[in-house]
Amino acid sequence: MRSGFISVIGRPNVGKSTLINSIVGKKVAITSDKPQTTRNIIQGIYTTKDTQMVFVDTPGIHKPNHKLGHYLNRQAYGALMDVDVILFVVDVTKSLGSGDQFVLDRLREIDKPVILVLNKIDQITHEQILKKIMEYKDLYDFKEIVPLSGLKKKNVDELLKTIRPYLTDQVMYYGENEITNRSLDFMMAEIIREKVFELTHQEVPHSVTCLVETVEVGSNSMTIHASIIVDRDSLKRIIIGAHGSKIKEIGIRARKELEQLLEKKVYLDLTVRTIKKWRDKEQYLSEFGFRDFE
Repeated sequence: MRSGFISVIGRPNVGKSTLINSIVGKKVAITSDKPQTTRNIIQGIYTTKDTQMVFVDTPGIHKPNHKLGHYLNRQAYGALMDVDVILFVVDVTKSLGSGDQFVLDRLREIDKPVILVLNKIDQITHEQILKKIMEYKDLYDFKEIVPLSGLKKKNVDELLKTIRPYLTDQVMYYGENEITNRSLDFMMAEIIREKVFELTHQEVPHSVTCLVETVEVGSNSMTIHASIIVDRDSLKRIIIGAHGSKIKEIGIRARKELEQLLEKKVYLDLTVRTIKKWRDKEQYLSEFGFRDFE
């Protein structure tokens, strides 16, 4: 039996959550083409008869400009300290940039084995993959380099084989059927937030969070009352849409996925609330699940 914790780190929007969902085989972290989608430490659990890997999905490391941004960076850095292996994920369709160098500088401060994961190789040629390997290999003392596609599940099994020798624990941290450490309320709120991402413009997602207020459980159904929280009224109007069209579509998409998650009929009641500058107010950050502001 081998087990251990693996931190998945990289700059925003490189496909960390998609990779973890691919490994686990089910959706435990929401995905989006918008940067900084992940805002909490999310553990995805992969278990076989002789292995348990606990993948820690982290917020993308970035230069923060509000208290929430500082919190996200602390979350990401903290996730590096108590793991067995670090996966540094990069998007091979993007040029090596200051964001990657910023992450590498942080990794140099930590004595952990680092595996470079070249993600999204389905979008480039074999020759371009080789060029990317050459480009990155001398930047850091990577223990391994694994090209893959998290979205297409290409070479993901090879990554798991590569990780296993670095795991030294011999205990099961979670039950064999558990796939995440997050609460059901958290998962439901994240699904709603994902649908907001899908249906709004670039400026909206960074200012949005979602909160499940109450849940009423029936024998074959659940009624979920949830709030979509924004930091200014102009965004509230965007999310509601003309004659309520946007919020209706968000609700339809979220309800469909919630029914798959809960395996019950779902009645979803969504409210949009404005809380000005909530990302800079510790009272609200704590209420919405972003804690530890030391």
